[in-house]
Amino acid sequence: MVDDFKETPISNKFPIIYLASESPRRHQLLKHIGIRHEILRVPKPEGEDEPMLENERPEDYVIRTAYEKSDLAWDYVLNDKLYYRPILTADTCVMMDGYVLGKPKDEIDAAQILLKLSGKMHQVHTAVVINVRGDRTLAVSRTNVYFKRLSMDDVSKYIESGEPFGKAGAYGIQGMASIFIEKIEGSYTGVMGLPLFETYQLLCGLRLKAS
Repeated sequence: MVDDFKETPISNKFPIIYLASESPRRHQLLKHIGIRHEILRVPKPEGEDEPMLENERPEDYVIRTAYEKSDLAWDYVLNDKLYYRPILTADTCVMMDGYVLGKPKDEIDAAQILLKLSGKMHQVHTAVVINVRGDRTLAVSRTNVYFKRLSMDDVSKYIESGEPFGKAGAYGIQGMASIFIEKIEGSYTGVMGLPLFETYQLLCGLRLKAS
């Protein structure tokens, strides 16, 4: 079922799509620009959630994971004989010094991650894939994010807010963590989890294929 959304000048330019993600931020970003979409809840495969391969670079990991999500979603549509729509998938990776900073397991893990980010620059890569009947098209957003130096009080109060949990890198740029960020170089919405410029370009490609 397509959720209610605020119509914008681009709403009718594109077909209704599936968003194969349960991220409320990606859902809200699509709604913000008026992209008509339906949430596709794809069952997760058994085993470790989005594991990295041995010696895999973080830059390659985020692309591979976005492609794998796309393939799983397309197989789900086929196997369950769902109504066909183009499928949008995305994956976001927070990285520093060649290592991926994932979602914190607990408060101690969240504090350790935030202290790693403190006073330094890290990168956020978000890979976006549009799948049209198995034909996949990729775009990648790369953003440098600069954190101020955090005090232990900053860290403890932020953890107390509950925001770090469920978020890669233990923070959300759209929330309280915005007061920690001195500047970014790249895409704000990419750090949120869905770069709207790149997403719009992929959607424009749908129109070209249909014409």
